[in-house]
Amino acid sequence: MAEQRGDERGTRDVHGGAGESRLRSAHPEEARAWDDLVATARRTVSDGLVVGTSGNVSVRVGDTVLVTPSGVPYDRLAPDDVTGVDLDGRQVLGSLVPTSELPMHLAVYRTTGALAVVHTHAVHATAVSTLVSELPLIHYMAAALGGPVRVAPYATYGTDELADNMLRALADRSGCLLQNHGTVTHGATLDQAYDRTAQLEWMCRLWLTASSVPGPAPSLLSREQLTEVEERLRGYGQRG
Repeated sequence: MAEQRGDERGTRDVHGGAGESRLRSAHPEEARAWDDLVATARRTVSDGLVVGTSGNVSVRVGDTVLVTPSGVPYDRLAPDDVTGVDLDGRQVLGSLVPTSELPMHLAVYRTTGALAVVHTHAVHATAVSTLVSELPLIHYMAAALGGPVRVAPYATYGTDELADNMLRALADRSGCLLQNHGTVTHGATLDQAYDRTAQLEWMCRLWLTASSVPGPAPSLLSREQLTEVEERLRGYGQRG
């Protein structure tokens, strides 16, 4: 959701209601994770995946989920702005109101082993979400997301319905499209979740580009070809 409702700096208690802050201080690991989260959020802007304060980023540290706050430009976030909730959504860190897309982030953490989530309104991915129910297999990097990328049916931002639709689209996947909305990816680290977002946007741009050329339709990979790539990717990279 494009969270451009101003700087919502009201305090919240541990039960999520308005009132005097009774929240704890961030642990050193949480403080480091917050710095990484802010850097990733700023990267979504500089790389053109979001505009203004649209989209949101989160990272899990133990049973605490650090998340970008609602309506605050990422270049204004400071170390003291750390915002965190528990897995039930109760605020435990900071005084800024968490992103309105919190239900979506928490749904990922409750049902997967993910430690980071990136949500964007990337242009090409959002465009594709309005055209198909699944991103056509235009490139083998779909295997890096667990298989063909599904599109979650539209639901209003910030709702449990959207979170439920997203979870169904994410089954056995690490990324999906949200119809008329954007992207969601998750990973074991912020870097991995972000890289999956960037790959997804690139694949969507590739399909839109190929589809726009007059003449034959783009050639697509078969499920068997994608499965072969999935097997090869298991051994990809350096081994320590």
